[in-house]
Amino acid sequence: MHQTHKAIGILGGTFDPIHLGHLRMAIELYEALDLARVNITPTFKPMYRKQPVASPAQRLEMVKCAVADEPALFADDREIRRNGITYTIDTLLEMRAEIPETPLCLLVGIDAFLGFPSWHRWTEILDHAHIIVAHRPHYHLPHAGIIADLIQSHLQKEISFIHENISGGILLRPITALEISATDIRKQIAMGRNPRYLLPDGVYDYIKQHGTYTIRSI
Repeated sequence: MHQTHKAIGILGGTFDPIHLGHLRMAIELYEALDLARVNITPTFKPMYRKQPVASPAQRLEMVKCAVADEPALFADDREIRRNGITYTIDTLLEMRAEIPETPLCLLVGIDAFLGFPSWHRWTEILDHAHIIVAHRPHYHLPHAGIIADLIQSHLQKEISFIHENISGGILLRPITALEISATDIRKQIAMGRNPRYLLPDGVYDYIKQHGTYTIRSI
């Protein structure tokens, strides 16, 4: 079924803080896949991870600072506004109701994709979105099991598939390997070290202004 709207990317995460690794992944996939835009969507409360140090409002503001000068990227506050534990399926259902004829592309790193069967209502996600798996060189995928079966049944070779179909495809896309850790950034800031060139200057300015990552908070 041909669609008249270009696909929108969705990159979720705690973004505690958002850094250049996140942003580089978003912009590379935006360009490679010819997306309409990428929504950067901070979680309110992650289900399976340690709770963020910065508050939901602070993390949203840092995302806004990060994308302020990049029209391809959009700070999406829907999970912050929704409150409670963040489930990807809820975000997809909400967006699908808003834009029923626009393909949605969930952008995930390969580590997150390998844990896909642990996600809440994971079997429904491909009914509402495509999954774009960003990988680094020398990545490895399992040859058997649920993930292998998913790839075998949903893998697409042509980018056009994600624009011509609402959902249901899996694409594997290489990205630049930037080994940047939000945990390490928080520790550097708490120790008084300079994290510049690991995150946007606007985000670092926000952190300094608000004392977001002090030794006490880490």
